[in-house]
Amino acid sequence: MSSGLILAGLGLAAVGFAGRYASRHAKTMGQTLKKQMDSIPSGSFSKYYKGGFEPKMSKREAGLVLGVSPSSSPAKMKEAHKRIMLLNHPDRGGSPYLAAKINEAKDLLEKKTMS
Repeated sequence: MSSGLILAGLGLAAVGFAGRYASRHAKTMGQTLKKQMDSIPSGSFSKYYKGGFEPKMSKREAGLVLGVSPSSSPAKMKEAHKRIMLLNHPDRGGSPYLAAKINEAKDLLEKKTMS
């Protein structure tokens, strides 16, 4: 019984010391955390690409459009193209411009792997 009381007392003391430490250093920790959060570029955690299309599509941009690496296998590119086109096809309410860009990306990456 007494060992349980001793453990409870030690636990309360540890919580008290931790609370005192947190209250003393909360202001500096908050400022440091705010600096770190401000240094992270906005949109870093977004899965969407920010920015428009380049005038002439590059391999990098084609990979971003399809969501695959420019050096990925033709089967993987074909599957990614199919998946994206099912979501963005003009006959299903998608944008004709986006569908054209998706097809352009597929053609560019297929041409690169064939040559």
